[in-house]
Amino acid sequence: RVAGMSAAPVTAKTAHIIVLANEKGGSGKTTTAMHVIVALLQAGQKVAAIDIDSRQLSLSRYIENRRAWSKKSKLGLHLPELHSIARANGRSLDENEAEEFARFANAVSSIEQHNDFVVVDTPATDSYLMRLAHAMADTLITPLNDSFVDMDVLGRIDAESFEITATSHYAEVVREARRQRRMVDQDEADWIVMRNRVGQLDTRNGRNFADGLNDLSKRLNFRHAVGF
Repeated sequence: RVAGMSAAPVTAKTAHIIVLANEKGGSGKTTTAMHVIVALLQAGQKVAAIDIDSRQLSLSRYIENRRAWSKKSKLGLHLPELHSIARANGRSLDENEAEEFARFANAVSSIEQHNDFVVVDTPATDSYLMRLAHAMADTLITPLNDSFVDMDVLGRIDAESFEITATSHYAEVVREARRQRRMVDQDEADWIVMRNRVGQLDTRNGRNFADGLNDLSKRLNFRHAVGF
């Protein structure tokens, strides 16, 4: 079971699922998702994209704009197969979750057999679909602006010692999603935290930030990368 629902889309999949997620807005999820998609396409992989940010649909618009520009300019740009998942708006929470689960499961089922990778862009909110995507991830990428304000989404930082005093809500969301995944197929997501918009690597603040991420990576079992 995943997030209290049937685990149908998690089992027997062939495509590698990459999920871009962070509960804090403005971290660069959609931009990073697009870079990952294009890099994979340029490498000759078959790629599908699923946009579950039903309010913004930024990835969907980005891909459609790329499609229009490719056609207009006759450039033949690489494009992924795109699926956008609308949020259910019924009266019952259970019915809404069941409908969203079905939409997501149908999208994954329709693309996993003929694609090498599926890249999922998520909203910056704690929602049912967001948690479901986390539980399905083979690779989870969390872009993080090079700021202690942004690091707070993962852990609480002591203002004087810069030591980690506690883990944060989003880190617990990921922990639970990985636990759910292990229950289904004894596997869990490879979690990568990516320092985005890096501008202070060799400063004292930058080194303190890196030390904080190193501490968190040991506590939360993620790898961290600088930039793409």
